[in-house]
Amino acid sequence: MTPNRGQYRGRFAPSPTGPLHAGSLTTALASWLDARAAGGAWIIRIEDLDPPRIVPGAAQRILEALVRCGLESDEPVVFQSARGELYQAAFARLQAAGLIYGCACSRRDVDEVIEAQAGWPAGVYPRTCAAGAAPNKPIRAYRLRVPDAKSRFTDRAAGPFMQHMTNDVGDFVVKRADGLWAYQLAVVVDDAEQKITDIVRGADLFDNTPRQIYLQRALGFSTPRYLHVPLVLNTAGEKLSKQTGATELDTAHPLTALNRAALHLGLPDFAAHSIEAFLRLAIDSWREKRQP
Repeated sequence: MTPNRGQYRGRFAPSPTGPLHAGSLTTALASWLDARAAGGAWIIRIEDLDPPRIVPGAAQRILEALVRCGLESDEPVVFQSARGELYQAAFARLQAAGLIYGCACSRRDVDEVIEAQAGWPAGVYPRTCAAGAAPNKPIRAYRLRVPDAKSRFTDRAAGPFMQHMTNDVGDFVVKRADGLWAYQLAVVVDDAEQKITDIVRGADLFDNTPRQIYLQRALGFSTPRYLHVPLVLNTAGEKLSKQTGATELDTAHPLTALNRAALHLGLPDFAAHSIEAFLRLAIDSWREKRQP
C-alpha cells in the first residue's frame, strides 16, 4: 500500500535488544495505521545507541517480522549508531548556549544526597554539579540544565499534561562520559532531522515527552503531535518486554498477531482472510476513531 505522501510523517523506532514481540507489534501497528489514515509516510528508525544491550541480528529480525506483517518503511531504515555527528552538533549548540555541564555523580552519590535532603523529589537530580563538578572526581556524564518552569503538551488521546521541569524532571543526562549518547537527545535530533510530524508510541514514554519538548525548544525544533497508546501487559501487570519474559512474535501466523494487536488498540475483529484485507479494514476503522 503506497501512501499519498502529504505533510504527515510518522515513525516506529524499536531498540534491537531482542526480537519483535506482541507489545512492539502493537505500537508499530498503531503508528503505521495513524500514518496511513492520514495519507502520510511511515518510517522505521532503529535505536541502537547502547551497544551492551544490543542483541546481534535483532534489528534484522525485527525488520523481517514487520515485513511479514505487511508493515514496511517508506524510506530507507535509519540506524542511530550511524548518526553520531548529528548528535554532536546538537550537543555543541546546547553547550554554546550554556545549557550543558559535566556531572561527576554516581547513582549512589545522587541517592545519598536525595536521602539527606528532606522533601527532595525522588529520582530528580539534586544539581550537585550544576555549579561545577569536584575537581578531584572524573566526569561521568553531561547534563542539560532545565528551567524553573512548566512544560506542557496535549496528548491526542489523554489530553493535557504538565510537568515542572525542576521539581518533576531535573537536569537530565544527554551524553555519557564514555561517548554514548542518551536517548533523550538522540530521539529529539532524529525526529527533527527526519521531519517527523506525529509520534505514536507506548504509554511508558508519556512522561518523557515534556523534557523532549523542552529540548526541542532549546534547539529551535518544531514539536510533533503526540499519541501514546496503551501498553500490552503480561499476567503480572508488567509491560511486555524482553526483561519481563516477552516471547518472539510468531511470524508464521502474522494475521493472528495483527488481529490481537488491533483488538488491544480498540479496533474490532475484522475476520479478514489476508493481511492486505486486514490492513485495509484497519485503516478505515482507525480513521473513524482517530483523535485529531
